[in-house]
Amino acid sequence: MANFDVVVIGAGPGGYVAAIRCAQLGMSVACVDEWKNPQGKASLGGTCLNVGCIPSKALLESSENFERVSHDFAAHGISATGVQFDVAKMLARKDKIVSDFTSGIGQLFKKNKVTAVHGRASLAGREGEVWRIAVAGSEALLARHVIIATGSTPRALPQAPLDGTRIVDNSGALSFSDVPERLAIIGAGVIGLELGSVWRRLGSEVIILEAMPVFMPAADEQVAKEALRAFAKQGLKIHLGVQIDKVTQNKKEVNIAWRDAQGATQELLADKLIVAVGRTANTQGLGAVDAGLKLDAAGRIEVDAHCRSNLPNVYAVGDVVRGPMLAHKASEEGVMVAELIAGQAGHCDMNLVPWVMYATPEIAWVGKTEQQLKKDGVAYKAGQFPFMVNGRARALGATAGFVKILADAGSDRILGVHIIGAMASELVQQAVLAMAFSASSEDLARTIHAHPSLSEVMHEAALAVDKRALHI
Repeated sequence: MANFDVVVIGAGPGGYVAAIRCAQLGMSVACVDEWKNPQGKASLGGTCLNVGCIPSKALLESSENFERVSHDFAAHGISATGVQFDVAKMLARKDKIVSDFTSGIGQLFKKNKVTAVHGRASLAGREGEVWRIAVAGSEALLARHVIIATGSTPRALPQAPLDGTRIVDNSGALSFSDVPERLAIIGAGVIGLELGSVWRRLGSEVIILEAMPVFMPAADEQVAKEALRAFAKQGLKIHLGVQIDKVTQNKKEVNIAWRDAQGATQELLADKLIVAVGRTANTQGLGAVDAGLKLDAAGRIEVDAHCRSNLPNVYAVGDVVRGPMLAHKASEEGVMVAELIAGQAGHCDMNLVPWVMYATPEIAWVGKTEQQLKKDGVAYKAGQFPFMVNGRARALGATAGFVKILADAGSDRILGVHIIGAMASELVQQAVLAMAFSASSEDLARTIHAHPSLSEVMHEAALAVDKRALHI
């Protein structure tokens, strides 16, 4: 059996990054992963690269370009007639991007001397200081340290069992061979809204059914309200407070029987149904029970602030532990654990994890929301500025939304930043960096921002905290 300093189970954003960082720090590393691509070949990168973050953004970009040329270019004096869309080419482009990235991880493994092993891995006991890792279809591995990064899987909805054709999860929704005329989505989270936006732009009538009585409860309330208005204006039909009673199908369509927020019985007929009701930690088949690995009530591995499990030298990162199920959070936890194993001071601040929704307009935030500050009784002040009066936003034709900055009423330290608007995913990084160094809104307000740029909206919002915005 091959012997390693570290065996990483899972090659998603948490696992492959942890493996590379361990190798950079001089450790011998193996990374075990069972993912296969549609052709049946091993494919590194986990959900994010194969059927998540990367392919969904590829489709978002394609659909946005189609909408721009079909509806927005006329304002620029650009006329286009007979615009057509080729779904097969869009999917081929998406698949090429995925293939390039997944093979790229393989190259990174070779460069850093990480041994890639394909198969399903599980904890198979410990002898002295060494863990034995069983790998289905392959030789067992030995390791002094184990990092579990097995990610998550789509949550099942008993009323709507997946068939991979008409009723699908996020993976199936990335591969529709043609544009469904009527698309139903159960779940108004990130996956449902992003994929709904893709197919709506390409011509689908999209109806989203959400169980929660409020829209985007994790976001700032004001941002959520603005987003709901924007999505409704675009044509997404979103129903809140929904209960799904029964889902049936025939050879032509899916029938969803549901009740609205008032309890009235409704019926929805659709060509396709996407089930996007969240994700669950992928701890099945790890040998957790036999090994004595503690799981919480949600099936996640219990860890401390440094991602240590209750078992000696066994760590867990990413979707399989507490906290937001976000790729960048998983990667930073992977780096932290690698550095801790190497005897360094690994660090991952869970209070500074940015959240992003790649819709139009984009939505991003970091830190506390207004409703959280009110609930906690924290005295704060707020500054807000719209994209509408920003020169770069006007030039881009992307004037929807605003930036809101929340700061402590006494110290002026920034407590949260909330953005809905163009390039929110990029702008939020300025907020993360500022908060990482305990910056005040005054610090941000005193920093020179390039003109004309979207970042000026952040600058003006910081000025607005002290009620001295210059351009409104």
